[in-house]
Amino acid sequence: MNSPQSSRHAAKRETRLSSLDLRSMEQEWGEPVRDRSVEHKPMTLGGRQFEHGVGTHAASLFEVRLDGKGKRFAAWVGVDDEVGKKGSVEFQVETDDRMVWSSGVMRGGDAPKHVSVDLKGVELLGLVVADAGDGNDHDHADWAEATISMVSGEPKAVSAPREEAVILTPTPVPTPRINGAKVFGVRPGNPFLFTIAATGDRPMTFAAKRLPDGLALDTYSGRITGVLKAPGEHVVTLHARNRLGEAERTVRIVCGPTIGLTPPMGWNSWNCFAAAVTAGNVKDAADAMVESGLINHGWQYINIDDFWQVHRDAKDPTLQGPHRDANGRILPNPRFPDMKGLADHVHSKGLKIGIYSSPGPWTCGGCVGSWKHEELDARQYGEWGFDYLKHDLCSYHPMMKGDHSPAAMQKPYRVMRAALDKVPRDIIYSLCQYGLATVWEWGADVGGNCWRTTGDITDTWPSLSSIGFTQAGLEIHAGPGHFNDPDMMIVGMVGWGPDLRVTRLTPNEQYTHVSLWCLLAAPLLIGCDMTQLDAFTLSLLTNDEVLDVDQDPLGRQAARVKQEGHLEVWAKDMEDGSKAVGLFNRGRRESAVTAHWSDLGIAGPQRVRDLWRQRDLGTFDGQFTATVPRHGVVLVKVSPQ
Repeated sequence: MNSPQSSRHAAKRETRLSSLDLRSMEQEWGEPVRDRSVEHKPMTLGGRQFEHGVGTHAASLFEVRLDGKGKRFAAWVGVDDEVGKKGSVEFQVETDDRMVWSSGVMRGGDAPKHVSVDLKGVELLGLVVADAGDGNDHDHADWAEATISMVSGEPKAVSAPREEAVILTPTPVPTPRINGAKVFGVRPGNPFLFTIAATGDRPMTFAAKRLPDGLALDTYSGRITGVLKAPGEHVVTLHARNRLGEAERTVRIVCGPTIGLTPPMGWNSWNCFAAAVTAGNVKDAADAMVESGLINHGWQYINIDDFWQVHRDAKDPTLQGPHRDANGRILPNPRFPDMKGLADHVHSKGLKIGIYSSPGPWTCGGCVGSWKHEELDARQYGEWGFDYLKHDLCSYHPMMKGDHSPAAMQKPYRVMRAALDKVPRDIIYSLCQYGLATVWEWGADVGGNCWRTTGDITDTWPSLSSIGFTQAGLEIHAGPGHFNDPDMMIVGMVGWGPDLRVTRLTPNEQYTHVSLWCLLAAPLLIGCDMTQLDAFTLSLLTNDEVLDVDQDPLGRQAARVKQEGHLEVWAKDMEDGSKAVGLFNRGRRESAVTAHWSDLGIAGPQRVRDLWRQRDLGTFDGQFTATVPRHGVVLVKVSPQ
């Protein structure tokens, strides 16, 4: 029989999860809340109220160190009643990087489920809330009455380990090197703009052999402009020369119905300036893309997101004004007094410019949308000189009147596609509807050049990993002119404007981010303030061998060829017959990851090259193994001997 003293001692060893330091919890939206829901309301699951626990939001991760002294973890879990019948999540419990319990998919209104996990000998407890694969809208998740029982000692919340931001990308050599896409699509009769991307000491001059009639090259800027009137394919040899040497590269110019033959590479204003964006920010971004040298690595689009239009009810005078002129043409807000002048400025840098709208009456931020003005808006974009349109579903939902069939989801995008087709200008068409209605199955059919496959990304590992690694299986829908889009990049100074911070991703997570997006043949849209690029961020965005994976002319998206717990291997076919292979470690401990030739569909001796370090690793037969850090990657190119 236990004495009262020993009973009190045992009671002390049961620790409420909510008593730990919640600042260590990573989550995609909001902040974790002690003893309340994520919206600071009483914690309620399936009509049952709980006094203690942690309110969080998918995707989230909370790690707790036990040092082998744990006894048991117990909790009630579910989607908080504050979201009604909305939301869907999956709770997972991991011990030492191995999943030992899963709730399965839980939805708003479901009765809570009880979890009880043996912690004997466990060093590290991981509590995960995943978004159930359908985005994270309304995913308010509760770890209710969550407790950790210990044999001895105390559980401690674990923060991500500090990592040194090691630059792997070699410094570009001073001799010329031509970079960027090796294939470029243009429609007959439309304006042509292609800037030769080349690194090396300046001054540099450019030349082009077999340039078709209708196009002209500026020798000093490397810009090719003009108009091709007839369909056809032209193989052009580009040359770049400086005092130290010369480089050449073959580029295919394809004049026909399809543009965007490789994923767009550029910048978008939302992740750094959001609702605070101004024309000055956009000009600064264009200037920074040139001055930083990003343009020399193939980056070309400067895209304005929401809030260039007039707002429906803002009290801020810089967002006020008439919505449209007497002829129904859309008008920008006072922050953007000269849209054509802004586009001209961007074009003068050898870059292209993008714009944003919605098929509904209002954008996501409450600014004027294109509802019933699609042809007028498309014509206006063309006259201003825009080269890219992001069309965001948002307020179109009420227009659907409850019909969420594939045909109804496609309709607004078909309408704008028809309007864009009447504009004598090539405009990349980006569908933004968060992966609803399996958009990847019909995005190309409605004329999209790319389409969002997920909800909005944030600069956390749960967000990055839950979005990036769930692209497996979508590779069959990607190809030249039409690509899956897992959202913008989250490196550098971000913050959803105007207050910025350094990304919360660790350096290894950032290498994973860029590597995975390139393997996925994803649009690469920088989300940070490019006027504040540090050396590490710039190195992530200027590794030409890594970027070549994204821009490969085959346009293939990588497939996941192997998965063992948190270890994954992804492979992508390249035009030259090689394979780009990513060895990923989603776990929290350094691990060896092996790519087997049988999984890659190859045989015999193969040359392996480290793409980040731009260094040959040797010849391997049958397999290649690398030690991969926590949340990290080794990205290699595997080529026949």
